Amino acid sequence: MPLRVLVSVAMKLPRLRTIILVPLVLFALFYIAGAIMLALKDDAIAVLEEPAASYDTIAIFGASGTAGDGVLKAALANTEVRKIHVITRRATPRIEEGVASGKVEMTIHMDYLDYSAVHEQIAEADAVYWAIGISSIGVDEETYGRIHVDFPARFVTEWTSVSGKPDISFHYISSSDISEDSSAMWAREKVRAERTLFGFAEGTNNLRVIAYRPDYIGPTDEEAHIGQDLLYWFFAPVGAAVKAEQIGQAMFEVTARGGEFENGDKVGTRSIILYSDAYDRRGPGGER
Repeated sequence: MPLRVLVSVAMKLPRLRTIILVPLVLFALFYIAGAIMLALKDDAIAVLEEPAASYDTIAIFGASGTAGDGVLKAALANTEVRKIHVITRRATPRIEEGVASGKVEMTIHMDYLDYSAVHEQIAEADAVYWAIGISSIGVDEETYGRIHVDFPARFVTEWTSVSGKPDISFHYISSSDISEDSSAMWAREKVRAERTLFGFAEGTNNLRVIAYRPDYIGPTDEEAHIGQDLLYWFFAPVGAAVKAEQIGQAMFEVTARGGEFENGDKVGTRSIILYSDAYDRRGPGGER
């Protein structure tokens, strides 16, 4: 190789290293700083002092998915919950475990635009936890909207028509970083879902809808594979990840606090973590 070429390569290598390393070093510094700031943040939520609002009987939709499995796991451990209606298209080991324990009543249901077959089950529910959803990858807008907007909207319409309870709450797992002006179809549809559900509840005298906006959702320990664990442990230190079970715990704490939450409230990742922690500090099953 000619000498001038070797010299040229030698001169370029330090520049190449700089180009590569500087962004990595800056990212590492921001990441570490963010993790330290979050660790030092003292914004814990006080333990609930008042008697918990009753949610003796609940219903879970989407328990066969990642988030729903975590909600069901938390519900099975929650002694404030006596009966769990799981409305699902298929059984899972967790659902079958709950059925065997006597705490879960599973109903196989296929049409999520028609709930007439489950009126008896949903009429009993004090609160409903909705975790039905799909990835937007390879899915057209009409299909995505039908699942994320039409399914829950149709449900709350029928639920309020058969429920005679004076205070019911619908807990909807949405997503973070969503906007009606977003270029991402899924983000616009999640906003449309929230607004549709909030708007419907405003026309009732007994329903509140609460939206949960997590960042990355880590599966339960039993369901997670190594890649998902790595993603969770990467995002968690900077407050951009929650475990599926934490979402369930936060949902139950929000439900237990009753009137503290109004229709249309949104619970982000940090709040999910804090309410999950407050639930845990109340003791086993959310009880002091």
